[in-house]
Amino acid sequence: MTAPCSSRKASPYRSESPFSSRCFVGILLVALLLLLPISSDACGEPPRYESMRLPGIPKPSYSPGESVQYECRPGYQPKRPPLPTSAVCQNDGMWSLLQEACTRKQCPNLGDPANGQVDYPNGSILFGSEAHYVCNVGYFLIGPSILYCDISGSTVDWSDTPPICEKILCKPPEKILNGKYTNSHKDIFEYNEVVTYSCDASNGTDQYSLVGESKLVCIGNDKWSSDPPQCKVVKCAYPYVENGMIVSGHGTKFYYKATIVYRCIEGFKLNGSNTIVCGANSTWEPEIPTCIKESTTPSTQPPISSASVSTPPSSQPPISSDSDSKPTHTTTTLGSSHPGYPSPGDEPPPKDAESLGAGIIVAIVTGTLFGVVVVVGSIYFCFHKEKKRKEGIATYSACQNKVTTPAEKD
Repeated sequence: MTAPCSSRKASPYRSESPFSSRCFVGILLVALLLLLPISSDACGEPPRYESMRLPGIPKPSYSPGESVQYECRPGYQPKRPPLPTSAVCQNDGMWSLLQEACTRKQCPNLGDPANGQVDYPNGSILFGSEAHYVCNVGYFLIGPSILYCDISGSTVDWSDTPPICEKILCKPPEKILNGKYTNSHKDIFEYNEVVTYSCDASNGTDQYSLVGESKLVCIGNDKWSSDPPQCKVVKCAYPYVENGMIVSGHGTKFYYKATIVYRCIEGFKLNGSNTIVCGANSTWEPEIPTCIKESTTPSTQPPISSASVSTPPSSQPPISSDSDSKPTHTTTTLGSSHPGYPSPGDEPPPKDAESLGAGIIVAIVTGTLFGVVVVVGSIYFCFHKEKKRKEGIATYSACQNKVTTPAEKD
Protein backbone atom coordinates (compact mmCIF):
# COMPACT_ATOMS: atom_id res chain seq x y z
CA MET A 1 0.00 0.00 0.00
CA THR A 2 2.97 2.30 0.48
CA ALA A 3 4.47 1.74 -2.98
CA PRO A 4 2.15 4.10 -4.81
CA CYS A 5 2.74 6.69 -2.14
CA SER A 6 6.52 6.38 -2.31
CA SER A 7 6.49 6.74 -6.10
CA ARG A 8 4.55 10.00 -5.92
CA LYS A 9 6.54 13.10 -4.98
CA ALA A 10 4.70 16.15 -3.86
CA SER A 11 5.95 19.57 -2.88
CA PRO A 12 5.58 20.67 0.73
CA TYR A 13 2.24 22.14 1.59
CA ARG A 14 1.85 25.92 1.37
CA SER A 15 -1.31 27.89 2.13
CA GLU A 16 -2.21 30.19 -0.84
CA SER A 17 -5.16 32.10 -2.20
CA PRO A 18 -7.43 30.56 -4.86
CA PHE A 19 -5.28 32.16 -7.56
CA SER A 20 -1.63 31.14 -7.91
CA SER A 21 1.06 33.75 -7.37
CA ARG A 22 1.99 33.87 -11.03
CA CYS A 23 -1.58 34.48 -12.20
CA PHE A 24 -2.12 37.18 -9.60
CA VAL A 25 1.13 38.97 -10.38
CA GLY A 26 0.46 38.90 -14.15
CA ILE A 27 -3.03 40.34 -13.76
CA LEU A 28 -1.70 43.01 -11.38
CA LEU A 29 1.01 44.08 -13.83
CA VAL A 30 -1.48 44.39 -16.71
CA ALA A 31 -3.79 46.52 -14.57
CA LEU A 32 -0.89 48.78 -13.55
CA LEU A 33 0.16 49.25 -17.17
CA LEU A 34 -3.39 50.15 -18.15
CA LEU A 35 -3.80 52.59 -15.27
CA LEU A 36 -0.37 54.18 -15.62
CA PRO A 37 -1.37 56.91 -18.13
CA ILE A 38 -4.53 57.64 -16.18
CA SER A 39 -2.83 58.00 -12.83
CA SER A 40 -0.17 60.43 -14.15
CA ASP A 41 -0.53 63.78 -12.39
CA ALA A 42 2.18 65.73 -14.31
CA CYS A 43 1.27 68.85 -16.32
CA GLY A 44 2.24 69.24 -19.95
CA GLU A 45 3.52 72.43 -21.61
CA PRO A 46 1.94 75.62 -20.24
CA PRO A 47 -0.93 77.12 -22.28
CA ARG A 48 -0.24 79.79 -24.92
CA TYR A 49 -1.75 83.26 -24.91
CA GLU A 50 -2.09 85.93 -27.58
CA SER A 51 -0.63 88.78 -25.52
CA MET A 52 1.72 86.84 -23.19
CA ARG A 53 4.66 84.47 -23.55
CA LEU A 54 7.14 82.57 -21.40
CA PRO A 55 10.62 84.16 -21.11
CA GLY A 56 12.47 80.95 -21.99
CA ILE A 57 11.83 77.54 -23.53
CA PRO A 58 9.13 75.63 -21.60
CA LYS A 59 9.80 72.16 -20.21
CA PRO A 60 7.89 69.17 -21.65
CA SER A 61 6.30 68.41 -18.25
CA TYR A 62 5.88 69.98 -14.80
CA SER A 63 5.22 68.50 -11.36
CA PRO A 64 2.19 69.57 -9.30
CA GLY A 65 2.92 72.79 -7.47
CA GLU A 66 5.38 74.14 -10.03
CA SER A 67 4.57 77.56 -11.51
CA VAL A 68 5.54 79.58 -14.61
CA GLN A 69 5.69 83.36 -15.00
CA TYR A 70 4.45 85.02 -18.22
CA GLU A 71 5.57 88.34 -19.72
CA CYS A 72 3.97 90.63 -22.34
CA ARG A 73 4.77 89.94 -25.97
CA PRO A 74 6.43 92.68 -28.10
CA GLY A 75 3.83 95.27 -29.05
CA TYR A 76 1.87 94.66 -25.84
CA GLN A 77 1.94 96.25 -22.38
CA PRO A 78 0.44 95.24 -18.97
CA LYS A 79 -3.18 96.12 -18.37
CA ARG A 80 -4.22 98.60 -15.70
CA PRO A 81 -5.00 97.46 -13.05
CA PRO A 82 -2.55 94.55 -13.43
CA LEU A 83 -3.80 90.96 -13.70
CA PRO A 84 -2.08 87.73 -12.54
CA THR A 85 0.63 86.46 -14.89
CA SER A 86 1.67 83.31 -12.99
CA ALA A 87 0.16 79.86 -13.74
CA VAL A 88 0.42 76.85 -11.38
CA CYS A 89 0.45 73.10 -12.20
CA GLN A 90 -2.44 71.65 -10.17
CA ASN A 91 -2.79 68.16 -8.65
CA ASP A 92 -5.20 67.07 -11.38
CA GLY A 93 -2.54 67.66 -14.05
CA MET A 94 -4.16 70.86 -15.30
CA TRP A 95 -2.76 74.39 -15.36
CA SER A 96 -4.56 77.19 -13.55
CA LEU A 97 -6.29 79.43 -16.09
CA LEU A 98 -5.21 83.03 -16.67
CA GLN A 99 -6.85 86.01 -18.36
CA GLU A 100 -5.03 88.00 -21.03
CA ALA A 101 -2.99 90.29 -18.77
CA CYS A 102 -1.53 92.44 -21.57
CA THR A 103 -3.06 94.85 -24.07
CA ARG A 104 -1.87 96.28 -27.41
CA LYS A 105 0.29 99.37 -27.42
CA GLN A 106 -0.92 102.46 -29.28
CA CYS A 107 0.77 104.23 -32.19
CA PRO A 108 0.93 108.06 -32.35
CA ASN A 109 -2.16 109.88 -33.63
CA LEU A 110 -2.18 110.73 -37.34
CA GLY A 111 -3.87 113.85 -38.56
CA ASP A 112 -5.52 114.26 -41.97
CA PRO A 113 -3.08 115.51 -44.61
CA ALA A 114 -3.74 118.82 -46.35
CA ASN A 115 -6.22 118.22 -49.20
CA GLY A 116 -6.78 114.59 -48.13
CA GLN A 117 -8.03 112.20 -45.46
CA VAL A 118 -6.74 109.24 -43.47
CA ASP A 119 -8.96 106.23 -42.71
CA TYR A 120 -8.50 103.43 -40.15
CA PRO A 121 -10.09 100.14 -41.37
CA ASN A 122 -9.53 98.51 -37.95
CA GLY A 123 -11.16 101.44 -36.16
CA SER A 124 -8.12 102.10 -33.95
CA ILE A 125 -4.43 103.05 -33.96
CA LEU A 126 -3.36 100.11 -31.78
CA PHE A 127 -0.56 97.68 -32.61
CA GLY A 128 -1.45 95.77 -35.81
CA SER A 129 -3.77 98.50 -37.18
CA GLU A 130 -3.57 100.14 -40.62
CA ALA A 131 -3.93 103.74 -41.84
CA HIS A 132 -5.21 104.32 -45.42
CA TYR A 133 -4.63 107.68 -47.14
CA VAL A 134 -6.69 109.25 -49.95
CA CYS A 135 -6.48 112.69 -51.56
CA ASN A 136 -9.25 115.06 -52.54
CA VAL A 137 -10.33 115.40 -56.16
CA GLY A 138 -7.71 117.30 -58.12
CA TYR A 139 -4.84 116.11 -55.92
CA PHE A 140 -2.53 113.10 -56.07
CA LEU A 141 -0.70 111.17 -53.34
CA ILE A 142 3.05 111.38 -52.83
CA GLY A 143 4.28 108.59 -50.56
CA PRO A 144 2.83 105.25 -49.36
CA SER A 145 -0.96 105.00 -49.36
CA ILE A 146 -1.02 102.51 -46.41
CA LEU A 147 0.86 102.73 -43.10
CA TYR A 148 1.08 99.92 -40.50
CA CYS A 149 1.32 100.24 -36.70
CA ASP A 150 4.32 97.97 -36.09
CA ILE A 151 7.05 97.23 -33.53
CA SER A 152 9.76 99.88 -33.35
CA GLY A 153 12.42 99.01 -30.78
CA SER A 154 10.77 98.65 -27.38
CA THR A 155 7.58 100.43 -28.49
CA VAL A 156 5.35 100.68 -31.58
CA ASP A 157 5.23 103.27 -34.39
CA TRP A 158 3.95 103.72 -37.94
CA SER A 159 5.86 101.89 -40.65
CA ASP A 160 6.62 105.00 -42.75
CA THR A 161 6.37 108.76 -42.97
CA PRO A 162 2.81 109.95 -43.70
CA PRO A 163 2.25 110.90 -47.37
CA ILE A 164 1.17 114.31 -48.72
CA CYS A 165 -1.40 115.38 -51.30
CA GLU A 166 -0.18 117.56 -54.18
CA LYS A 167 -2.27 119.41 -56.75
CA ILE A 168 -2.67 117.64 -60.10
CA LEU A 169 -0.99 119.58 -62.92
CA CYS A 170 -0.28 118.69 -66.54
CA LYS A 171 2.46 119.83 -68.85
CA PRO A 172 1.34 121.12 -72.29
CA PRO A 173 0.23 118.32 -74.64
CA GLU A 174 2.20 117.44 -77.74
CA LYS A 175 2.02 119.63 -80.81
CA ILE A 176 0.88 117.99 -84.04
CA LEU A 177 1.74 118.45 -87.70
CA ASN A 178 -0.78 120.46 -89.75
CA GLY A 179 -2.79 121.27 -86.61
CA LYS A 180 -2.96 123.18 -83.30
CA TYR A 181 -4.74 123.17 -79.90
CA THR A 182 -6.34 125.85 -77.73
CA ASN A 183 -4.44 127.69 -74.97
CA SER A 184 -1.14 126.63 -76.49
CA HIS A 185 0.53 129.62 -74.82
CA LYS A 186 0.16 128.10 -71.31
CA ASP A 187 2.98 126.25 -69.58
CA ILE A 188 0.84 124.45 -66.97
CA PHE A 189 -2.68 123.00 -67.15
CA GLU A 190 -4.72 122.23 -64.06
CA TYR A 191 -6.81 119.16 -63.26
CA ASN A 192 -9.84 118.71 -65.56
CA GLU A 193 -8.65 121.46 -67.92
CA VAL A 194 -9.48 120.76 -71.59
CA VAL A 195 -7.60 121.49 -74.80
CA THR A 196 -9.21 121.20 -78.25
CA TYR A 197 -7.31 120.29 -81.41
CA SER A 198 -8.10 121.48 -84.95
CA CYS A 199 -6.46 121.06 -88.35
CA ASP A 200 -4.93 123.79 -90.48
CA ALA A 201 -6.24 124.65 -93.93
CA SER A 202 -4.75 122.54 -96.69
CA ASN A 203 -2.68 124.11 -99.46
CA GLY A 204 -3.69 121.34 -101.86
CA THR A 205 -6.95 120.20 -103.44
CA ASP A 206 -7.82 117.87 -100.54
CA GLN A 207 -8.55 119.02 -96.98
CA TYR A 208 -6.99 117.67 -93.77
CA SER A 209 -8.99 115.34 -91.58
CA LEU A 210 -8.64 115.13 -87.78
CA VAL A 211 -7.99 111.48 -86.95
CA GLY A 212 -8.38 110.70 -83.23
CA GLU A 213 -9.86 112.53 -80.23
CA SER A 214 -10.21 116.27 -80.77
CA LYS A 215 -10.48 117.04 -77.00
CA LEU A 216 -7.91 116.07 -74.36
CA VAL A 217 -8.48 116.41 -70.58
CA CYS A 218 -5.90 116.66 -67.79
CA ILE A 219 -6.91 113.65 -65.65
CA GLY A 220 -3.77 113.00 -63.55
CA ASN A 221 -0.41 114.35 -62.65
CA ASP A 222 1.06 115.16 -66.07
CA LYS A 223 -1.41 112.72 -67.65
CA TRP A 224 -3.86 113.50 -70.51
CA SER A 225 -6.99 111.52 -71.30
CA SER A 226 -5.65 110.23 -74.67
CA ASP A 227 -2.88 110.61 -77.21
CA PRO A 228 -2.96 113.70 -79.49
CA PRO A 229 -4.83 113.30 -82.81
CA GLN A 230 -3.38 113.54 -86.32
CA CYS A 231 -4.15 115.94 -89.16
CA LYS A 232 -3.73 114.21 -92.51
CA VAL A 233 -5.48 113.75 -95.86
CA VAL A 234 -7.87 110.78 -95.75
CA LYS A 235 -9.63 110.16 -99.05
CA CYS A 236 -11.46 107.00 -100.15
CA ALA A 237 -12.11 105.91 -103.75
CA TYR A 238 -15.56 106.24 -105.32
CA PRO A 239 -17.57 103.27 -103.98
CA TYR A 240 -19.21 102.00 -107.21
CA VAL A 241 -21.47 98.94 -106.90
CA GLU A 242 -22.74 97.23 -110.07
CA ASN A 243 -26.53 96.76 -110.12
CA GLY A 244 -26.73 98.89 -106.98
CA MET A 245 -27.36 102.51 -106.06
CA ILE A 246 -26.41 104.91 -103.28
CA VAL A 247 -29.33 105.76 -101.02
CA SER A 248 -27.46 108.37 -98.92
CA GLY A 249 -23.98 109.87 -98.90
CA HIS A 250 -23.84 111.14 -102.47
CA GLY A 251 -20.75 113.11 -103.44
CA THR A 252 -17.72 113.27 -105.64
CA LYS A 253 -15.08 113.17 -102.85
CA PHE A 254 -15.22 110.96 -99.83
CA TYR A 255 -13.08 112.01 -96.86
CA TYR A 256 -12.56 110.63 -93.35
CA LYS A 257 -15.76 109.21 -91.77
CA ALA A 258 -17.82 109.71 -94.95
CA THR A 259 -20.77 107.28 -94.78
CA ILE A 260 -22.53 105.56 -97.72
CA VAL A 261 -25.81 103.57 -97.67
CA TYR A 262 -26.64 101.17 -100.57
CA ARG A 263 -29.52 99.20 -102.02
CA CYS A 264 -29.71 96.91 -105.06
CA ILE A 265 -31.97 97.35 -108.09
CA GLU A 266 -34.95 95.07 -108.62
CA GLY A 267 -34.02 91.44 -109.26
CA PHE A 268 -30.80 91.65 -107.24
CA LYS A 269 -30.02 91.18 -103.60
CA LEU A 270 -27.26 92.72 -101.45
CA ASN A 271 -24.25 90.61 -100.48
CA GLY A 272 -22.50 92.32 -97.56
CA SER A 273 -23.22 95.38 -95.41
CA ASN A 274 -25.48 98.10 -96.79
CA THR A 275 -23.51 100.80 -94.85
CA ILE A 276 -19.79 101.55 -95.22
CA VAL A 277 -17.53 104.26 -93.74
CA CYS A 278 -14.30 105.82 -95.03
CA GLY A 279 -11.63 104.78 -92.50
CA ALA A 280 -8.44 106.47 -91.29
CA ASN A 281 -6.29 104.47 -93.73
CA SER A 282 -8.30 105.70 -96.78
CA THR A 283 -10.22 102.41 -97.21
CA TRP A 284 -13.90 101.60 -96.85
CA GLU A 285 -14.92 99.77 -93.69
CA PRO A 286 -16.31 97.16 -94.03
CA GLU A 287 -15.64 96.14 -97.60
CA ILE A 288 -17.83 97.50 -100.42
CA PRO A 289 -20.82 95.11 -100.89
CA THR A 290 -22.00 93.53 -104.15
CA CYS A 291 -25.42 92.99 -105.72
CA ILE A 292 -26.08 89.45 -106.99
CA LYS A 293 -28.97 88.33 -109.17
CA GLU A 294 -31.81 86.58 -107.44
CA SER A 295 -32.63 83.01 -108.62
CA THR A 296 -36.09 82.70 -110.30
CA THR A 297 -35.78 79.16 -111.90
CA PRO A 298 -38.95 77.17 -111.13
CA SER A 299 -38.69 73.67 -109.69
CA THR A 300 -38.55 70.86 -112.34
CA GLN A 301 -40.61 68.54 -110.14
CA PRO A 302 -43.59 70.25 -108.56
CA PRO A 303 -44.72 68.81 -105.23
CA ILE A 304 -47.18 65.92 -105.51
CA SER A 305 -50.30 66.29 -103.46
CA SER A 306 -51.20 63.26 -101.41
CA ALA A 307 -54.85 63.72 -102.36
CA SER A 308 -54.11 63.29 -106.08
CA VAL A 309 -52.33 59.95 -105.75
CA SER A 310 -54.41 56.85 -106.63
CA THR A 311 -53.36 53.21 -106.69
CA PRO A 312 -54.61 50.88 -109.44
CA PRO A 313 -56.19 47.68 -108.15
CA SER A 314 -53.63 45.51 -109.92
CA SER A 315 -50.56 47.43 -108.71
CA GLN A 316 -48.63 46.99 -105.50
CA PRO A 317 -49.84 48.90 -102.47
CA PRO A 318 -48.23 52.32 -102.06
CA ILE A 319 -45.12 52.73 -100.00
CA SER A 320 -46.09 54.40 -96.80
CA SER A 321 -44.09 57.10 -95.07
CA ASP A 322 -41.46 56.35 -92.48
CA SER A 323 -43.94 56.83 -89.68
CA ASP A 324 -46.42 54.37 -91.25
CA SER A 325 -43.79 51.75 -92.10
CA LYS A 326 -42.95 51.01 -88.50
CA PRO A 327 -44.28 47.69 -87.10
CA THR A 328 -47.38 47.95 -84.97
CA HIS A 329 -45.84 45.74 -82.28
CA THR A 330 -42.57 47.26 -81.08
CA THR A 331 -40.15 45.84 -78.59
CA THR A 332 -39.64 48.33 -75.82
CA THR A 333 -36.62 48.49 -73.59
CA LEU A 334 -37.38 48.99 -69.96
CA GLY A 335 -35.76 52.25 -68.87
CA SER A 336 -36.33 55.71 -67.55
CA SER A 337 -38.33 56.66 -70.67
CA HIS A 338 -41.15 54.28 -69.76
CA PRO A 339 -43.40 55.12 -66.83
CA GLY A 340 -43.65 52.48 -64.16
CA TYR A 341 -40.17 51.08 -64.65
CA PRO A 342 -37.16 52.10 -62.58
CA SER A 343 -34.36 53.97 -64.30
CA PRO A 344 -30.74 52.77 -63.99
CA GLY A 345 -30.16 55.50 -61.41
CA ASP A 346 -33.08 54.20 -59.28
CA GLU A 347 -31.68 50.64 -58.92
CA PRO A 348 -31.11 49.50 -55.31
CA PRO A 349 -27.52 49.45 -54.09
CA PRO A 350 -25.59 46.21 -54.76
CA LYS A 351 -25.87 43.44 -52.23
CA ASP A 352 -22.10 43.40 -51.84
CA ALA A 353 -22.30 46.50 -49.60
CA GLU A 354 -24.89 44.79 -47.38
CA SER A 355 -22.79 41.62 -47.27
CA LEU A 356 -19.73 43.66 -46.36
CA GLY A 357 -21.57 45.41 -43.51
CA ALA A 358 -22.90 42.08 -42.21
CA GLY A 359 -19.42 40.58 -42.43
CA ILE A 360 -17.94 43.42 -40.36
CA ILE A 361 -20.63 42.94 -37.68
CA VAL A 362 -20.02 39.15 -37.61
CA ALA A 363 -16.26 39.75 -37.32
CA ILE A 364 -16.75 42.15 -34.39
CA VAL A 365 -19.08 39.72 -32.58
CA THR A 366 -16.71 36.80 -33.25
CA GLY A 367 -13.70 38.76 -31.98
CA THR A 368 -15.57 39.76 -28.82
CA LEU A 369 -16.63 36.16 -28.13
CA PHE A 370 -13.08 35.00 -28.74
CA GLY A 371 -11.75 37.50 -26.19
CA VAL A 372 -14.31 36.36 -23.62
CA VAL A 373 -13.37 32.70 -24.21
CA VAL A 374 -9.66 33.51 -23.77
CA VAL A 375 -10.30 35.33 -20.46
CA VAL A 376 -12.60 32.56 -19.12
CA GLY A 377 -10.13 29.91 -20.25
CA SER A 378 -7.28 31.66 -18.45
CA ILE A 379 -9.27 31.83 -15.21
CA TYR A 380 -10.29 28.18 -15.56
CA PHE A 381 -6.66 27.18 -16.16
CA CYS A 382 -5.59 28.94 -12.97
CA PHE A 383 -8.35 27.25 -10.91
CA HIS A 384 -7.62 23.84 -12.47
CA LYS A 385 -3.91 24.17 -11.74
CA GLU A 386 -4.65 25.14 -8.16
CA LYS A 387 -7.02 22.16 -7.80
CA LYS A 388 -4.35 19.76 -9.07
CA ARG A 389 -1.84 21.22 -6.64
CA LYS A 390 -4.24 20.75 -3.71
CA GLU A 391 -4.99 17.16 -4.75
CA GLY A 392 -1.26 16.47 -4.79
CA ILE A 393 -0.88 17.92 -1.32
CA ALA A 394 -3.79 15.79 -0.04
CA THR A 395 -2.33 12.61 -1.53
CA TYR A 396 1.05 13.38 -0.04
CA SER A 397 -0.49 13.84 3.43
CA ALA A 398 -2.41 10.56 3.19
CA CYS A 399 0.74 8.66 2.28
CA GLN A 400 2.63 10.19 5.16
CA ASN A 401 -0.10 9.08 7.57
CA LYS A 402 -0.02 5.48 6.28
CA VAL A 403 3.75 5.28 6.56
CA THR A 404 3.99 6.64 10.08
CA THR A 405 1.15 4.52 11.60
CA PRO A 406 2.94 1.10 11.56
CA ALA A 407 6.05 2.68 13.00
CA GLU A 408 4.14 3.93 15.95
CA LYS A 409 2.70 0.47 16.59
CA ASP A 410 6.20 -1.07 16.76
